[in-house]
Amino acid sequence: MQTEYRSWRVFEEAGNVQCRQVKRPLDELRKAGGVLVRGVYSGVNFKDALTALNRAKIVRRFPCIVGIELVGIVEQSDDPRFSPGDPVIAHGFGMGAEGNGGFTEWLSLPADQLVRIPSGLTLEEAGVIGVAGYTAALAIDAMQVNGLTLERGPVAVNGATGGVATLAIDMLAGAGYEVHAISRKPDDGLLRDLGAREIHLPPETGKRPLETARWAGAVDSLGGAALDELLRTMRQDGIVAAFGNAMGNGLDTSVLPFILRGVRLLGINANSPMPLRERIWGRIASDLKPQRTSRIARYVGLDDLEQVFQTLIEGQGRGRFIVDLRR
Repeated sequence: MQTEYRSWRVFEEAGNVQCRQVKRPLDELRKAGGVLVRGVYSGVNFKDALTALNRAKIVRRFPCIVGIELVGIVEQSDDPRFSPGDPVIAHGFGMGAEGNGGFTEWLSLPADQLVRIPSGLTLEEAGVIGVAGYTAALAIDAMQVNGLTLERGPVAVNGATGGVATLAIDMLAGAGYEVHAISRKPDDGLLRDLGAREIHLPPETGKRPLETARWAGAVDSLGGAALDELLRTMRQDGIVAAFGNAMGNGLDTSVLPFILRGVRLLGINANSPMPLRERIWGRIASDLKPQRTSRIARYVGLDDLEQVFQTLIEGQGRGRFIVDLRR
């Protein structure tokens, strides 16, 4: 019988923040109450790399297990909503920052933070999709609520090889949209396999407040100058869903896309209230279900995380790194 569990924890020691893999007694979790989850998969996100390598002040309590998501199986529960054997996913609610996160073989969580994985998804599919796919689906849902339809025209996805972006391409293409991927990285066939109609390098345009109108919708994972470029190239009543800041937190733009073309900029915050979270996961298991997750996933173990963090910080990641917590 397993008596210890492994996890990646961040510590503050003598004023220095450090992250390392540690072992702890499993009994401490069995006695903690809530819902005890045996971890199976956890996706690695850019925010996790920032935390682990101390590139941003994200963690608010120490020590803290890193990782903003977890997919696993309920082992024991003091809440009637969950029973042993239930497949669940957790993300948001301060995971990996205000409370322990998902880079762990076992984790005890409040029942209010768990979503039962819908029947249309396998545990592995949910692991690959994770919070990245949830963010992509939330962005698509918000654009559709604001009027994006197939007839309106093409949809651009920038930072196209990233985790959220690859899943957004898969979902949009599966829903019938004409998807155009924007990426600086050489195409190795991945983006077209996911459903991108065309692949573009980031444009080298001037700084006119409005450029040639191209996109009916756009999914932005970069922020900064890349988001400004999208705004200036949107069609009339175009819709941009923004959720990333890999190119910076700033936005140097003008009001003209908004007041002359009626462009709408939607901010996407994946830390959604539970009713919305359950509705979006329902869509992920049905009409927005990605069809090519096997092309997106790169599986690693807990022992590989240090190198994965560095790869993400250097901007060399493609698709999704998925930690198989059983390794």
